[in-house]
Amino acid sequence: MTRACSLHEVPLGEGRNARVADKLVAIFNTTEGWFAVQSRCPHRGGPLADGIVGERSVTCPLHNFRFDLADGDAIGQTCPGLETWPVEIRGEEIFVDVPVAAAAAA
Repeated sequence: MTRACSLHEVPLGEGRNARVADKLVAIFNTTEGWFAVQSRCPHRGGPLADGIVGERSVTCPLHNFRFDLADGDAIGQTCPGLETWPVEIRGEEIFVDVPVAAAAAA
């Protein structure tokens, strides 16, 4: 697990980008919990951290493609899913488990 950011940096119902193990990761704070996914939409590279956040989903701000934050699956379209990583909260800090091999390939 690698520290991504502080809890206070990601307000409820929003997402923020953080560099984790040399990989840009979108971190989301939702009513369903904390989620970490790849930062760019697989459809056209939209910035997912700027998307509309639901209880457990994010909608890409460029073309309205929607993704499940828990498993990365595309919702309602035939777009590839998102890469996801486990999140752990330690005190006031957010940690994300991005494998070093995944970070090196980014």
